[in-house]
Amino acid sequence: MRLLGCMEAGRVEAGCDEAGRGCLAGPVFAAAVVLPEGFRCKGLTDSKQLTEKRRLELRHIIEKEAVACAVAMCSPQEIDTMNILWASVEAMHRALGKLTVRPEHILVDGNRFRPYKKIPHTCAVKGDSRFLSIAAASILAKTYRDDYMRKLHEEYPMYDWARNKGYPTRTHREALDRHGITPHHRQSFRLFEQQLELEFK
Repeated sequence: MRLLGCMEAGRVEAGCDEAGRGCLAGPVFAAAVVLPEGFRCKGLTDSKQLTEKRRLELRHIIEKEAVACAVAMCSPQEIDTMNILWASVEAMHRALGKLTVRPEHILVDGNRFRPYKKIPHTCAVKGDSRFLSIAAASILAKTYRDDYMRKLHEEYPMYDWARNKGYPTRTHREALDRHGITPHHRQSFRLFEQQLELEFK
């Protein structure tokens, strides 16, 4: 399916998406991207549908050709305070605040958002497979978060974050059982819940 460039031609529209919402460890990252009118990029789609190599190739294209783009995050401690939904939204707000142009409209992946500086917004379920700007934001959020988790892996190699990026894989959960939690784990999540353990058996 061909992704739409924007919802309405002729206006400055920022696409927003997050990465790392379902992880047990690490921040949640979000990105905001304003693409030029008429932008096209072969293979640009939801980051989850792409290989790591292709995501990095597309990140280079997006950062080179976007009118404006920015990435921001919320820490595990902020996630524990706000909950993961609103921490994801806060990370999007921070990314929007770092843009060098002010959008006239915001396109958000998902179905929940809080208004940002009185700018109109539209929530789009599965928006990362419908709109180019959201797909671009998903790629930036995902690749920058992956980079961050690889750096954390150097300090905590036993959790295998270079590969699992903080998601609840068997290796990650077994390391939690053996070594306990780190300052980078989200303590509001049920890290040792039986149901999650069964999911990987």
